[in-house]
Amino acid sequence: MDRIRRALDLARQQRERGIDPEPIPQASAESRTAGESRTAATLFSTSIVYTNTRVFKPDPALLEANRIVDPSGKDPAVSAFRMLRTQVLQRLDENDWRSMAILSPGADDGKTTTAINLAVNLASDRRHTVLLVDTDLKRPSIGTILDIKPEFGLDDILRGRARIDQCLYHPEGFERLVVLPARESLVNSSEILAGPQGRELVAELRARYPERILLFDLPPILRADDTLAFLPLIECGLMIVAERTTPRSDLLRSMELVRNTPIVGTVVNRATDMKSGYG
Repeated sequence: MDRIRRALDLARQQRERGIDPEPIPQASAESRTAGESRTAATLFSTSIVYTNTRVFKPDPALLEANRIVDPSGKDPAVSAFRMLRTQVLQRLDENDWRSMAILSPGADDGKTTTAINLAVNLASDRRHTVLLVDTDLKRPSIGTILDIKPEFGLDDILRGRARIDQCLYHPEGFERLVVLPARESLVNSSEILAGPQGRELVAELRARYPERILLFDLPPILRADDTLAFLPLIECGLMIVAERTTPRSDLLRSMELVRNTPIVGTVVNRATDMKSGYG
């Protein structure tokens, strides 16, 4: 508990001194010095300045190849993710939740692609900022999909080799989105995520800006125990399945395993009644 308290105190001190590594709206110096919380109205009316967070420019061709949609585009997938964004925001706001796990029964259900697209669309709502965390420490892939080449990542934070502010990346063109990638897999990831390191990580991320939405992309439920170990630290989950690919028995078993975590909904990928690959 002392270590968690120290992490919270450090995050609060950094925020009040205006050196938090995450985005800061362009507001008055007096407001920043006072350490005032950023309200939805403030987020809506201000731009964001990234200080220590590393900024990179994703390759549009790579994003398209990896099925990451442009939230301002006209593809049917855009409308689907906008609808998903609205439904997720309603559930989060109704329950005053700000942390959500992206879940799937198996490895080929489209979980990570959905996590990135949801994060992009949530960040396009000017009332919110979003932090997407690659918590799949069995097979981290968010950095590869977005072409981030991190010097440090979540695995380094959990090993005590890096601070959070050294591991944050902002994709240019997605103003309110920050990504915390992972570089390498961890053999004992479930023990680390369930232990003090995992608790301190979540506590510090929540303390930096309480109104930020935190999305955690976790390993498939039936492939690793990481998800079940980490879920008690997260407020809710979103289940991702693939039509004609995810066995019904796997979905039912997964829902039973995560029964203590509120599930805000289920996303069906590769739905046959849609022109795009999203449902």
